[in-house]
Amino acid sequence: MKLLPAPYLLRTLAAGLLLTASCARPEEAPKPANLVPKDQMVSILIRLHLLEARIEASRLAPDSARSLFLAQQRDLLWQRHISEQDSSFERSYRYYAVHGKDLDEIYTVVVDSLDKLTKRFGTTPTPFHH
Repeated sequence: MKLLPAPYLLRTLAAGLLLTASCARPEEAPKPANLVPKDQMVSILIRLHLLEARIEASRLAPDSARSLFLAQQRDLLWQRHISEQDSSFERSYRYYAVHGKDLDEIYTVVVDSLDKLTKRFGTTPTPFHH
């Protein structure tokens, strides 16, 4: 299976998410009480996309890759003090997706940041630099 280069893959993903979000009605996703702020969503999404690219490049078996991604996603959210139990990240993402302009703003920054990182490093950098 041949994958698209990371910037194209991200643009395709963002476009698909925006199309999906535009079909929903705003009243379907009320603003969560623990809404993850846009700047934090940007940071998390950048790291998740880098993580995904890194795991895809590792060529692990699909079940191992998924398991590793979910474990590292959980760690990333935990580091950001986002509880997986109440899935505030997922509810926040859904809220921003329903409000397409918000998700568009978030992904504009995400894609731009990933493009800059790719140009700077010449390849997809690792997601966890502290």
